[in-house]
Amino acid sequence: MKFADFYPGQVIEAGPYLVTEDEVLQFAKAYDPQWFHVDPALAAEGPFGGLIASGWHTGAMAMRLVTDAVLAGSESFASPGLDHIRWPNPVRPGDALMLTAEVLEVRRSEKRPTLGILRWRWRMSNQRELLVLELEATSLFKLPAGD
Repeated sequence: MKFADFYPGQVIEAGPYLVTEDEVLQFAKAYDPQWFHVDPALAAEGPFGGLIASGWHTGAMAMRLVTDAVLAGSESFASPGLDHIRWPNPVRPGDALMLTAEVLEVRRSEKRPTLGILRWRWRMSNQRELLVLELEATSLFKLPAGD
């Protein structure tokens, strides 16, 4: 989508993203090697009753959905960060994740008129409609002068 296609109140849906055990293990071994992410046997006896994806992996899966559905081919070039992030329920191998993004604000920078600023809220849920990720992000778009 192009920056001009966004408007406040807009809701965009993306997914599903199918989570595999192999992916959960590979990500966790590389970036978050805590036992409940990398050891299925120990995780089965732990507080989550099985292997769960890292929260950082959950965020990466959401980014994949957003990139494929929204940002690919756009003028997006960066993000200055997140205002808020939560993982209220774990992601498990076998989950099918759906993402809903709600546009909160769309504006052109007053100081840099070739900079578009998009604030949006992402919510990702599993097939049981349990919320697994919630965040608010700001995305930056490079715009032509004078549009």
